[in-house]
Amino acid sequence: MAGAVHARPEAGVAVEAVRGHGGAPAALPLTLLWYVPVRAELRARGEQDIPLADFTASIPLAFLRTTATEVGRTGERGIVAWWRAVVGLPAGSRVRAERASRCGALALWWSGCFPQHVERRGGRGMIRAYLDFGATMLSETARLVEGYSVTLSALYRRAAERIELMRDSLQAASADYLGPDAHTTEGRLERYLRRLAN
Repeated sequence: MAGAVHARPEAGVAVEAVRGHGGAPAALPLTLLWYVPVRAELRARGEQDIPLADFTASIPLAFLRTTATEVGRTGERGIVAWWRAVVGLPAGSRVRAERASRCGALALWWSGCFPQHVERRGGRGMIRAYLDFGATMLSETARLVEGYSVTLSALYRRAAERIELMRDSLQAASADYLGPDAHTTEGRLERYLRRLAN
């Protein structure tokens, strides 16, 4: 059964069915709207790892329901605040592993889904900084969970190693729904007008 489910996203018609084309996407559960195109983008780049695709596609879903400030709980944003939020927890603890995982995924989410916003706030090198930070946090998570889940540790290690591939896939999938510049007044207006036209 799992093989049949995972075979569906390979069909071009499945990808086309969930495309937003810069406007309102199909009326499908959010999980499918993200999973199908992210999986297709990963496969187009030669990545066949289903657990890695599951992890990558889950990132937008997790952060659509939260805000960047919830990770640090101090009102600060960005990788410096997220770093403090991780290193302030007891070394080797599960809570530190969970926070590192969340911060790594958050850096990937911002750099993949909203790269223009990241660069606007921090300059051209900020995407690289977010990716380096994300890879560091995912590697830290892999190290911290190794003692109680070898499988989960291996997944986080692969995610850290392939973070650029994951970011490129997220960016390609999100551009379809959000448009090229989601964090400007012009970008939001253009998206709204496209949806009205549809």
